[in-house]
Amino acid sequence: MTSANTSRLRITADRLWSSLMEMAEIGKTPRGGCNRQALTDEDKQGRDLFVSWCKAAGCTVTVDNMGNIFARRPGRNNSLPPVIAGSHLDTQPTGGKFDGVYGVLAGLEVIRTLNDNKLDTEHPVEVISWTNEEGARFPPAMLGSGVWGGAFGLEYGHGRTDKQGRTVKEELQRIGYFGSAACSPRPLRAAFEVHIEQGPILEQEGIRIGIVNGVQAIGWYDLIIGGVPCHAGTTPMEVRRDPFMSLHGILDKLYQLADDFKPWARMTFGDIRAEPGARNTVPERLIMTVDMRHPDREQLVHMERIMREIIANECGKYRLAGEVRQELDSAAISFHEDCINAVRNATASLGYSCREMVSGAGHDSVNVSRVAPTSMIFIPCEGGLSHNEAENAREEDVEAGCNVLLHAMLEMAIT
Repeated sequence: MTSANTSRLRITADRLWSSLMEMAEIGKTPRGGCNRQALTDEDKQGRDLFVSWCKAAGCTVTVDNMGNIFARRPGRNNSLPPVIAGSHLDTQPTGGKFDGVYGVLAGLEVIRTLNDNKLDTEHPVEVISWTNEEGARFPPAMLGSGVWGGAFGLEYGHGRTDKQGRTVKEELQRIGYFGSAACSPRPLRAAFEVHIEQGPILEQEGIRIGIVNGVQAIGWYDLIIGGVPCHAGTTPMEVRRDPFMSLHGILDKLYQLADDFKPWARMTFGDIRAEPGARNTVPERLIMTVDMRHPDREQLVHMERIMREIIANECGKYRLAGEVRQELDSAAISFHEDCINAVRNATASLGYSCREMVSGAGHDSVNVSRVAPTSMIFIPCEGGLSHNEAENAREEDVEAGCNVLLHAMLEMAIT
């Protein structure tokens, strides 16, 4: 097939869906979701399966020293920078079948489609699986792409620990994905990521494709409230320095803060633990995660300043020590106009309904966009649900998003 008639090219929808369902069996949960957290045995199984598929498709596979996997289909001129597609295979503890993995396997389906049609591209084409995008086991999120794109240093990435104290480097070595290639950027012609929306807009509006032109700003924080441990039965309430005493006021005012910056502000408390965690002891320390988001970077900075004041004031009322540590500072970004146009052109040529939108979730494309032309493609997901075992997408939407990815990549890779 020549480039003149690539407009008729379509992916094989049944093959893509079958690959998604086979990958979903790894880490399958009783309620139909996936628990395939980064660098676990399940993640290794998923990686191994993906690598086997890439090799079967004739790709050369390279792994860098953050465990990022690069599968390359050569072009006619391999000195040219590649066109890439990628996302991640790791999930939340109660994740679904599509978040991240769809973007990886859609990239593989593009390569399979090119093979089926014996279509050569001028530029090489690559599909990438980034390490620890979710940040569920090793905060912060988007870690593998962040080290690659320069947002984090390699030592920082290797040294991140899970709740049991195991480091990223140790776990990469344990599962056999501590690669020899340097985790550093290189020239790219273009980068694309197709993903479920993880929100309700496309489904509610009956639209098939979201043309993503940017991602909102995200801040992750650890709130650490220090008190004095004492006996639960013998210490009067009025003399306690109990970290939990400040919590009601903090939560109430931080939820109000999100309301003050509506409609776009987001505030989430996803994890909380008490130390030492004994039933009959007032805690010495309370650690709570805060995820705060806004499309406007200046507004997020303003929200952070108010948050710190709230925590200082509420802790002061109860003679507690309040500390806020920032774990992730992901600025709002705008994607590259050339790549956005490639998605627009592909969507129009395929005749799909579409709208332009900003992503409320962070993605590996945020870090890739620091060093290379980048854009994203969204498809609807059922009820807007994600990070949930009930996460679901229709097969026809999965097909449509991958067809858009195929033609956007072709526009950038053929010449």
